Amino acid sequence: MSSLPSREDAWKLLCEWTQSEALRRHALGVEAAMRAMAEAGGQDIELYGLTGLLHDFDYERFPQAPDHPVKGSEVLRGLGYPEEMVAAILGHASYTGVPRETHLAKSLFACDELVGFLFACAYVQPDRKIASVKPESARKKLKDKSFARGVNRGDIIQGASELGAELDAHIRFVREALVSRAEELGL
Repeated sequence: MSSLPSREDAWKLLCEWTQSEALRRHALGVEAAMRAMAEAGGQDIELYGLTGLLHDFDYERFPQAPDHPVKGSEVLRGLGYPEEMVAAILGHASYTGVPRETHLAKSLFACDELVGFLFACAYVQPDRKIASVKPESARKKLKDKSFARGVNRGDIIQGASELGAELDAHIRFVREALVSRAEELGL
């Protein structure tokens, strides 16, 4: 495995390619969830964190499938990011056909859409805080197809399944990871 660039370098890359504050917050949210996943599973926290931080870094420049995340993955390879990270980023988009074989890849897929969904749940709270989101109410909102329409509920359910996690437990886990970084996330 090649050495991992620093978080500072990854953040600079994200900011260079991503101007949207909302997309940057999403990246920070997925990073928080991925770091928690790594810690809970005894995995490489930096590798998981940077994978979460950079998984959508190319989205503003290449929003259409299959360009995202394929073009960004080429950039990451060129910058020396490890192949395990690149494969996980490619695998978070099912249409790339890259299988999610590692815990890293399964974790990214399981966290990405759920983080976006939990952000949406926080935004409808009177105080707009993630700490106010009850996991049970988030689970109920998953059934409401008109709420956060852009979120792929199938990916959320499939992601938890691929991890071998019970959906309610996974929702609670990711919510707690976001609560731990709520101030940085603006939640």
